[in-house]
Amino acid sequence: MKNIVSKIIVGSLVVGAAGFTNAQKIDAKAKKILDDVTANYNAKKNSYFKFSFGTGTNGQVSKTEPGIYYSAGDKYKLKIMETEQIFDGNKIYNINTEDMEVTVAKPNGSGSMFSPINYLSTYRNDYNVTYNGKKKINGVNTDFIKLTPVKANGIQYVYLFVDSTKKQMVKLEQHGTNKDVAVIAIKDYKENQNLDPGMFVFDKNKFKNYLITEL
Repeated sequence: MKNIVSKIIVGSLVVGAAGFTNAQKIDAKAKKILDDVTANYNAKKNSYFKFSFGTGTNGQVSKTEPGIYYSAGDKYKLKIMETEQIFDGNKIYNINTEDMEVTVAKPNGSGSMFSPINYLSTYRNDYNVTYNGKKKINGVNTDFIKLTPVKANGIQYVYLFVDSTKKQMVKLEQHGTNKDVAVIAIKDYKENQNLDPGMFVFDKNKFKNYLITEL
């Protein structure tokens, strides 16, 4: 489980790459749904998700862990298991409390950091997009959208399940070419809260005993 989390959160700071030459196909209905969700999130001062993060192989989730995600503008904080990731708008800080390590890196300008809603932006350049109809997820009637990479990037396909009425993401499934699967099921969504201004700031003084590596 820890290795999969590290691979998705720490190792894969970006998803996909720019400069694809293959013809991209985006279904108009799916695009409208994803663009409406993106506009809804962008209109909020901040957003909060509590979610379950599941991993497994061959399309079957074998273990789940709780996670939390805060975002405000282009800044965010993501925490799953012993790993916390902070993006302060400039650098990404990956904090592993179990190993007492922090890695610091600049985001790759051609991609997007991993987050529960990262595919709302990366689909525009990196994926073929199809609308697959309606599907009920945890009692919610969602729109089912499939993303397939334009160019090989280690991902076989991504399933997005969207509550179009509320214009919110409900569930995301990422299926790797190596048969690994990662699932994020979002719940307890809140918005426009009074957040601590220091939430998206990495305070080096709090990690004096950690090994800090700048990439």
